Amino acid sequence: MTEFTQTDCDTLNRILHWRRDVRHFRTDPVPPDLLDQLHAAMETAPSVGNSRPWRVMSVESPELRARIRDEFQDCNASASERYEDAQRAEYLRLKLAGLDHAPVQLAIFTDTNPPEGHGLGRQTIPETLHQSTAMAIHGLWLVARALNLGVGMLSILRPERVARILTAPKGWEFSAYLCVGWPEFTDDTPLLHRVGWQQNTDRDWLRR
Repeated sequence: MTEFTQTDCDTLNRILHWRRDVRHFRTDPVPPDLLDQLHAAMETAPSVGNSRPWRVMSVESPELRARIRDEFQDCNASASERYEDAQRAEYLRLKLAGLDHAPVQLAIFTDTNPPEGHGLGRQTIPETLHQSTAMAIHGLWLVARALNLGVGMLSILRPERVARILTAPKGWEFSAYLCVGWPEFTDDTPLLHRVGWQQNTDRDWLRR
């Protein structure tokens, strides 16, 4: 059994601390061997019943990227309408996407009926498939940070629309759209903290 040192633990905590949601990317390409390491990180993720339900589509063509960008702009305009006055102005100033510059863009789906695992563990809580995909995404994110790459998750999209744009197979449900690349800068303070949108709140992590 492998035993880890305090130095290992400190390094992991540093990576966790610097795992920011990146919005500003350089356009420099990401070498294929680094992308292979991100793929390997996803493949080590735990999953319910060893179902491995994550499915990854690389969005590379300018046409598809343009359609995703249009979808984002439409959703972003609608989202801004829920805010008023100064908060709406602040929302519109936020840079919420890295779509224009991120060299790698990945659409992550969850297969809702994967052949692997034979249904083990997900009969009563089928959401565990999506939770498994989230674990794989987080593994990719941590390794990306360790490689000095940045990752940004674009959540202002309509899942069913993304699935249609990318012609996802039946049974694949959209989970996340990731922008990956070299960050223009790094900061250990989350963007929404820096701009005053939302600070973390103190809370007890165990409820008794």
